[in-house]
Amino acid sequence: MPQIALVPRPRSVEVLDAAPFVLDQATTVVVEPRPELIQVAVLAADLLGRVGDQAVQVRYRDAGERGVVMLRIDDQLDGGDEAYRLVVRADRVDLEARSIAGLVHGIITLRQLLTTDRQRVTSAPAVRVEDAPRYAWRGLSIDVARHFFRVDDLKVVIGLMAHYKLNVLHLHLTDDQGWRLQIPSRPNLTRLSAASAVDGDPGGFYSSSDFTTLVHYAAARGVRVVPEIDVPGHVNAALHAYGELTPSGEPTDEYTGIEVGFSRLHADLPATTPFLQDVFADVAAVSPDAYIHIGGDEVLTMDPDEYAALVATASAAVRATGRQVVGWQEIAHTPLAPGTIVQFWDPRPDPAPFVAAAKAGAKFLMSPGSKAYLDMKYDRDTKLGLEWAGHIELRDSYDWEPTTVIEGLPPESVIGVEAAVWTETLRDLPELLSMLLPRLAAVAEVAWTAAELRDWDDFRARVASQSPMWERLGLAYHASPQVDWEHA
Repeated sequence: MPQIALVPRPRSVEVLDAAPFVLDQATTVVVEPRPELIQVAVLAADLLGRVGDQAVQVRYRDAGERGVVMLRIDDQLDGGDEAYRLVVRADRVDLEARSIAGLVHGIITLRQLLTTDRQRVTSAPAVRVEDAPRYAWRGLSIDVARHFFRVDDLKVVIGLMAHYKLNVLHLHLTDDQGWRLQIPSRPNLTRLSAASAVDGDPGGFYSSSDFTTLVHYAAARGVRVVPEIDVPGHVNAALHAYGELTPSGEPTDEYTGIEVGFSRLHADLPATTPFLQDVFADVAAVSPDAYIHIGGDEVLTMDPDEYAALVATASAAVRATGRQVVGWQEIAHTPLAPGTIVQFWDPRPDPAPFVAAAKAGAKFLMSPGSKAYLDMKYDRDTKLGLEWAGHIELRDSYDWEPTTVIEGLPPESVIGVEAAVWTETLRDLPELLSMLLPRLAAVAEVAWTAAELRDWDDFRARVASQSPMWERLGLAYHASPQVDWEHA
């Protein structure tokens, strides 16, 4: 029986009594000639072509030839919007899904099934896979404010996210150290506050065109981009660009350290509300996603009433654009509109306010620091990363249950899981990837796979087969001693 090492683990995999499907010159991707289907077919053909090291054509008619990879939308398929069914036989592959996103997931599953032997024959075992995700929000948050990462770097990360069926890239675009998104109504934000980064390292920013490019690239791979503008704290980059946001009227100095909690907006300054309204309107103009993240974390020097007022102002500015609000867990201490998403990261506070917020209609996105913060060191000898939330080895990022993170929280209020990586110590793509891999695959399985199907020993065996791909692509990863890794 062939080894089926899929990550994340699907709902069901049935090995069929048939010969494998061989990827060769006869392989053709077939879809109906609809623009959205053609786009995903081109993605499939490109992916299969690179795996098999040969061109794969896209066609619009199934004439029953050998080697067809048929992609089809079936809105009656059970399992929710992202459900798919993949059937691999010797002569053809049939992939059906309820949506384009489901087709992308199925293509990725087919990609993971393909292996190349010593005779350079690339094939996939005959199987039937029925699959759908546990949670609709399966994310990765990347801090590009403390250290900047180029669009090409993020494209590599998006490819990894798609490979593990993560579907939300949350970009932490602003902080004390830098402002990373062009805001036409406030040009000084990038003119004066984009060049800085932690330790005086080079900065940078995304132009409106850059951001649009990133959004389109991600969308083609089933990944949404959610922008975060962190207010009312973590705002030194804004205060450095616009002195009218400070009580003295003078801009602050550039900041390149890593301390938190010292910067803040002021509700009583006349410039504050127009600033929030204009910034979030400009963000919405380049971000088509239904959500905008307002931050809201670690405002350590502000009266609770003023904090609540500023969260309300920022939330109103987001809703005025037709978007919904996401914020870090501190916003749960303020009145929230039903449907607001609270991103939980620190399990130390009293759970009562979060339970109350859920009962009032808030939804929760789980990113517990001790499990999902992938900038934490693997162990005390890890050179990169921080350790305020402890050390997170691979099993730590796998062995947890989202519905029990907050005691008393109704399980139905949990809408997703999101890993996060902060970049105080991460300066380039290899360093970033070494902290993401292999733990990103673990968090992805927590987000995708039903709790009763998850098993550490089973995952440990399956994730071992991922390293040859990482090695072939030149992706840095941590060779966790908890896994017997395979090699290219």
